[in-house]
Parts: sequence; structure tokens; C-alpha cells
Amino acid sequence: MGSGRRSAELGTKSIGSLLLQQAVPASIGILVMSLNMIVDTIFVGRWIGPLAISAITVVIPVTFFIGAIGLSIGIGGSSVLSRALGAENDSKALQVFGNQITLTLLSSGLLAVIGLVFQNQLIQFFGADESFQDLALTYYRIVLYGIVMLALCMMGNNVIRAEGKPKFAMYAMMLPAIGNIFMDWLLIKVFDMGMEGAAWATFWSYAICFGFILWFFLFKSELRLTFHALRLKRKLVNEISSLSAVTLARQATISVFTVLINNVLIVTGDALDVATYGIISRMLMFALFPVIGVNQGFLPIAGYNYGAEKFQRVRKSINISIVYSSILALLIFAIIMIFPEPIVSIFISNQSGLDAETLANNQTLLERTPKALRWVFAATPVIAIQLIGSSYFQAIGKAVPALLLSLTKQGFFLIPLILILPEFYGVWGVWIAFPIADVLSTIVTGYFLNKEVRKTLRDK
Repeated sequence: MGSGRRSAELGTKSIGSLLLQQAVPASIGILVMSLNMIVDTIFVGRWIGPLAISAITVVIPVTFFIGAIGLSIGIGGSSVLSRALGAENDSKALQVFGNQITLTLLSSGLLAVIGLVFQNQLIQFFGADESFQDLALTYYRIVLYGIVMLALCMMGNNVIRAEGKPKFAMYAMMLPAIGNIFMDWLLIKVFDMGMEGAAWATFWSYAICFGFILWFFLFKSELRLTFHALRLKRKLVNEISSLSAVTLARQATISVFTVLINNVLIVTGDALDVATYGIISRMLMFALFPVIGVNQGFLPIAGYNYGAEKFQRVRKSINISIVYSSILALLIFAIIMIFPEPIVSIFISNQSGLDAETLANNQTLLERTPKALRWVFAATPVIAIQLIGSSYFQAIGKAVPALLLSLTKQGFFLIPLILILPEFYGVWGVWIAFPIADVLSTIVTGYFLNKEVRKTLRDK
């Protein structure tokens, strides 16, 4: 590493150009990855059946949380790494990267073993009933075999972005997504392997991603890893862990929320309501890909410039990121409100020759899901402040406010609302909880972000 490194651009180029440079590849990568989830759900829904969507929906919290170990260590450690690069402390940056790898391997590996040992109990706990429990177990078992690779990929992707090389981070998301779509078609459609085919397709997508990430760090990275860097150092582990806890707590809360909503939907509704949420959850990631991309692009810019003490650039990056995200969120809102029926119909098979039960299930989903989709996305135009605000505190290394603000939507508002509202409104209480939580969390985050920026960046 040295003065000519690519990461130095984060402190010199215009914020608008940097944000586009960082956010566009991140958005494209997220788009392809979420398209992968969409296509996966389409294949499963059309060629296996609606209950297969329910099965995948209850498995996701387990695999999502273990994979999120890598994401958390990646984002938390990359905040430390970005500031080290900004301060030109290359040796610390290398040590951080090595410790990220070791922490990811140990933690995700341990959880994968526990997840396999207690697979039956976990599947039941996460909301599977007898109608789709066998399908869920088939998918869960195979996907968990490759979950350590996913954790390493999610960790490495954030390090690549922290180096200022967003295009490679984009490729790391695109290649496995494309591979998974192809394998879904081959194993489910061509070889008629059903749920097992869907699971192996996902497994091989993890392997493709891991192969690309490994190639990047061997041949393209500024961070030339040594065995010495892999040795855990208490001070670095504490620094990485304090910031990783922010993302991990957020992802854990999402997993807890998914468990809760699956169980609430089973109790107040039925398995098809779980399938409705399965479709909506895919749309939440897919539709919001450009907003999430801007947020991902914002993190290394804010972290690097804060580490370099270029505080005006930090403030400008906050303002521009919020404006870009808000415009994109408004466009997404309009599309969802106008076209919910055509969006939902993509996931439902209209082929002739289906049995009567499947046809009835498909019709029920077509009736329920568009209305629910509109409710869930009703407050989308205001979410930019909440996303950028919580990310700002993480980028500058303030773990406690970052943790609390990242938990405002799911932890402090959405989970209590999911527990309370269905008592009065049934299943519709679940769907109206989303926009209420969005509005409340945006108000709280906006207040604390404005207060912190005025205090920290005012005269610097």
C-alpha cells in the first residue's frame, strides 16, 4: 500500500462523484443478489408450490443470522479499516483484515455446527408447521453445509468496498446470483429435484462467491495478508466487535422479528400468510436495492473522511446521501402503489394441470398479497434518514448510538407493534405495523443525527 492507492480517492474526489462511484456498483450488486432471491422464490413457488415459499421463509432467519456474522464483522471491521486507511496506518488496516477473517471463521463455523445438531428443534421454533416442515428441513440442512462460505463472502465484500474498489464488490455479489439462477433452472426445472434442487443451487452460489472473494484477496487487494495478521489481538478484537455488534444486533433483531412474524401469522392466519410475507420480504430487499446501495456507498466515504479529519466532507456526504436515497425511495413507493397485482402475480403459477389445492392456494395468495404489499411499503419515502443516520454513527466508530438507532425500527417499534396490533386487527395488524414503525424510527433517528452533526461537525 502507499500514496498511490485507490482508497486515497475517498478523501479527494467530489462527494457526489464518490457516492455514485461507490453506490452504483453496490446497487447493481444488491439488485442482482435480490433478483436471485426473487427468481429463487419464483422457481420454488411455480414449480414446487406455495408451501415451498413458506418453507424457505422459515429457514431464512437461521441461515440469515449465521451469514450475518460475516456481514457484521465485515461492516464493523471495515469501519476500523476505513479510518486506518484514512489515517495512513497501513499496518493496522492489515491486522484488522486478518482478525476479521479469523473471527468470521470461528464464529460462523461454531454456529453452523450448532445449527445442524439442533435442526429439528430450530425449524419448529422458527414457525414451520406440519404442512411444510419436511420441505423446510430439506432446504435448511443442505444450505447450512455452505453457510461458512457465505459468512466469509459477506465479510470480504465489505472489506473490498472499504478499499475503494466497489466494482469488485459488485462482481462478488453478481457472480453467485447468476450462478444460483442458472442452477435453480437446471436442478428444479430440468432435473426436477424439487426442494433439494433449490437448496443445492443456493449452496453452489455460496461456493462461487467464496471462490471469487479468495481470488480477489490473493491477486487484486491492497491488503497482502500474512499469517501473523490472522492472530487475534485483544485490542483489535474489542474495537471490531464493538462496531460489529451494531450490525449483528440489527441482523439478530431481524431474525427474531422473522421468527415472531412467522409464528404470529400462523396463529392469527395460516401457512399462506407466511407465504405472503415470504413474497413481501423478497420485495423489500429487491425494491429497495438502490436505497441500500447508496447507504453502502456512504459508509466508506464517511469513515475515511472522518479518519482523515475532513469533517466538512463528512457532513456533505450525509446530506447528499439522504437526498439521493429519498428521491429513489419516492420512486419505489410510486411503483409499488401502482403495480402491486402484477408484481405479486410473478410469483404465482397460472399453468394448467395444477391440482385443486394448489390452484386454491395460488388464488388466495393473489387476493391477499397485493393489499399487504401496499401497507408494508406505505412509509417508504421517509426511510432514507433512518438508514443514513444509523450508518453515520457506525462509520465514525460510535458504537452505542449506532447500535441503538439501528434497532429502532425492528427492535423498539416493529416487534412490539407485531405483538400488540394483531390482537385487535388480526393479520392486517401485522401489515400496518410496518409503516408505523418506519415513521417512528425516522423521527427518532433524524433527531439524534441532527444533534450529533451540529455538535461534532459544526466548526470543523
